[in-house]
Amino acid sequence: MILRQFLHQDPVGISYLFGCGGRAAGAVVDPVGAIEPYLRVAEAAGVRIQFVIDTHIHADHLSAGRQLAEAAGAEYVLSSRANVSFPFKAVRDDDVLPLGNVEVRVLHTPGHTPEHICLLVSDRTRADEPWFVLTGHTLMVGDLGRTELAVTAEQGARDLFQSIRRLKTLPDYVDVLPGAYAGSVCGRRLSGKPWSSIGFEKRHNEAFRIEDDSEFVRFMLAEIPPAPPEAAALRAANSASTAAAA
Repeated sequence: MILRQFLHQDPVGISYLFGCGGRAAGAVVDPVGAIEPYLRVAEAAGVRIQFVIDTHIHADHLSAGRQLAEAAGAEYVLSSRANVSFPFKAVRDDDVLPLGNVEVRVLHTPGHTPEHICLLVSDRTRADEPWFVLTGHTLMVGDLGRTELAVTAEQGARDLFQSIRRLKTLPDYVDVLPGAYAGSVCGRRLSGKPWSSIGFEKRHNEAFRIEDDSEFVRFMLAEIPPAPPEAAALRAANSASTAAAA
């Protein structure tokens, strides 16, 4: 298993490269900014980028996903529920993306946005059970993603409650690799630590701990920070065939 984490500061976010080494297949998730670092790191790690995946239509940055996919000769992957005006590889809940000995299972986790997906990853050279989950802006360290950027805050919160119930069924030892950390506009109480585990978040993430749906909605609707002024424009740009890649 090859796994590399890219921490971005402007905008605040996290991208990932993972897969098999030895020129086997790999994937890049939620790429931000210039594409050269992903190509360079993949080359150094001996990973052939087969998929470039955006966990959702982003509202905090211009996605580099399609540009990177074209440069790498990879497939650009989004949820089948993504409403965009360009071709992409559509994935649905429980679809599996094979990367040699690495297996990626798609989990549809609406809430932050209606099309949001998480990626449950197993390394079959070690075990069949999952090792980590790439959670995008659904579950982050210390908090959950805001819910009003694509639908009403209440509808997003109700969807998110069902999504986190599903994530809670994962084994406690599964690592959580989120799409953002402290400083991101997409969460309220985010930690500066850019990874965690399902078990730790069950114990110490206030929003993730809530078991009652009504209480959860009240919690998520309280103290919503102002939306970034460019959020709607960025989602529109990331959905359109003419969107510029940063």
